[in-house]
Amino acid sequence: MGRKNKTVDLDREHDIAPGLVAKTKKRLVVASGRSHPELASQVAKALGTELVPTEYRTFASGEILTRFEVSIRGCDVFLIQSFGQPVNEWMMELLIMLDAAKRASAKRITVVAPYFPYSRQDKKGRGREPISARLVADLLKTAGADRVMSVDLHAAQIQGFFDGPVDHLFAKPVLLEYFRSTLSADDRAKLTVVSPDTGRVRVADTWSDSLDAPLAIIHKRRDPNVANQVTVNEIVGRVEGRVCLLVDDMIDTGGTIVKAAEALKANGAERVIVAATHPVFSDPASERLQSDSIDEVVVTDTIPVPLDKRFPSLTILPIAPLLARAIKEVFEDGSVTRMFDGAA
Repeated sequence: MGRKNKTVDLDREHDIAPGLVAKTKKRLVVASGRSHPELASQVAKALGTELVPTEYRTFASGEILTRFEVSIRGCDVFLIQSFGQPVNEWMMELLIMLDAAKRASAKRITVVAPYFPYSRQDKKGRGREPISARLVADLLKTAGADRVMSVDLHAAQIQGFFDGPVDHLFAKPVLLEYFRSTLSADDRAKLTVVSPDTGRVRVADTWSDSLDAPLAIIHKRRDPNVANQVTVNEIVGRVEGRVCLLVDDMIDTGGTIVKAAEALKANGAERVIVAATHPVFSDPASERLQSDSIDEVVVTDTIPVPLDKRFPSLTILPIAPLLARAIKEVFEDGSVTRMFDGAA
């Protein structure tokens, strides 16, 4: 005999509609692709659960198959997939997992992509170019995603590409906590926050306010016909004798950051510290970032950094606690915005 549902009467005074209340309860489950299993496990552990047992196969032809080994019917699924190398394989795996979850009758599917793939292709720089970030959003929606969660999108307007809720998280609290605990009082007194280009000024300005430090801006030019090549033109702001904190959302080949650091040192900076959220670290980034012009590089683990790409001056901070808290807020119908003082 089936379970009897509880009846709720119309209550105009408290704005409650009449209906039935099922005895089933919401259930949060965390699943993961193969791109960053360590991060996914840390998120699940922080939430007090474990990852959904999942079968992964890559056939000789290169085709991918994924299958959830237990029922996820009616569950609130948070599917974690980051996007280091090979980005296109992880993208295809995520789409296949979304389709599997949808066909397994998951109630709601949230894609947790700490680093959003193709985020730099958010607009047309020249004629006949794609807007690939929009294409990725369309693919996620079509495959079955109800919601997207990501950290430090390269451009805020990417939120509008997805036809559904987007939780835009910020790694700034994680990075700030590290610098507040490691910078000496003397360093704090000489600290200057530096934006590596005009496009990151708004973000750098919030760092300047949080650390009560002056702001400097590097004006650079990039050849649209040559990828990953930058020319630094001038520095706006005082950096001589200062401890310069360069803040950016990602480090790819390291060309922009190294050029900026060299310019700062050439203009008399005492030390240069780099803070970035996403360690893409495409070759030859690891070699470049060990330049004499850079004293320390601090990133989060939104993307896995292989051992062969790590170096002595690199510090990697865990992003899992931030992701776990945001997932909990979404699941419990709480507020993600309050995690970032109304900025998210």
